[in-house]
Amino acid sequence: SHAAQVYTCLACLAILGQLHVVDRERLSGWLAERQLKCGGLNGRPQKLEDVCYSWWVLSSLEILGRVHWVDRQKLCGFILSAQDEERGGIADRPGDVPDVYHTCFGMAGLSLAGFKGYALKPVDPVYCMPKDIVERAGLGSWTDKVPESWRE
Repeated sequence: SHAAQVYTCLACLAILGQLHVVDRERLSGWLAERQLKCGGLNGRPQKLEDVCYSWWVLSSLEILGRVHWVDRQKLCGFILSAQDEERGGIADRPGDVPDVYHTCFGMAGLSLAGFKGYALKPVDPVYCMPKDIVERAGLGSWTDKVPESWRE
């Protein structure tokens, strides 16, 4: 989908220290428009909400410094509504079968959204790994390469 491609490009640009080539405001606006009334996010216009976009869209907005442009509380509610409380896991949307892919990105999305209901470690939006693991792996901090004009 388009939002997943946006994330891939942004993460690469962040690692390379080239985020200055991005039209931050325009891209942030397009990403924020992915949130639907149910609180979930879609990957492009006219598509259904899907838990995996909790990662693709929210991580992109975090890289852009605009995660506050979406209703994170409503997003967390959507993610949790797709959880199978009996067998575990998270599905793409409520009522569907949970899988590892959506569980991983749903949990990462909850972490990025600041959900306090579980003991979640902070997730790095570029690497999709806990921040402490990224630091121990010596991957360096992409945040040091963020354009000066983006720092608030």
